[in-house]
Amino acid sequence: MTSDPTLTEDEHLVLRVHPHWKTLIRPVSVAVLVVAAALIAEVLIPSNSAAPVERLVVAAVAILAVMLWLIVPVLRWRTTTYELTTRRLRVRSGIATRRGRDIPLARINDVSFEKGLLDRLLGSGRLVVESAGEHGQILLNDIPRVEFTQATLFRLVEEEQRRLERNERSQP
Repeated sequence: MTSDPTLTEDEHLVLRVHPHWKTLIRPVSVAVLVVAAALIAEVLIPSNSAAPVERLVVAAVAILAVMLWLIVPVLRWRTTTYELTTRRLRVRSGIATRRGRDIPLARINDVSFEKGLLDRLLGSGRLVVESAGEHGQILLNDIPRVEFTQATLFRLVEEEQRRLERNERSQP
């Protein structure tokens, strides 16, 4: 029996990844700028009887801005997973509303990757999966170690095709 109830009896998890951490660069940069601006505003507020209220408003606005610009992207990053099992490619995402997509390995026709200059420096890229069916091409952006992931997925697809061929030959 498997420890993950969403997997079939003879299915095993091979690889699970989140989007590359580079997706958090912009939100973290904005959060740092917001904190810096709030600290500058705190210093520039004159010391008088109304100062505590003004400082409290600046702090509240800064906290709200950081929550909007940092916490939501971090949660989105954390709740997005790409999983390779011995039978399928699984994509899960969403913070409050979860979305999932499963692509059987037997339906995958081609697996390739694309890497820009920044991707090459950071070790990430886009995985391009072509499958038989209504959706055709699936683009998975910001995959860490994309070449390794592509090679692993390709190997799993080949193993699944061999398994299905053996099953067909063994059936009368």
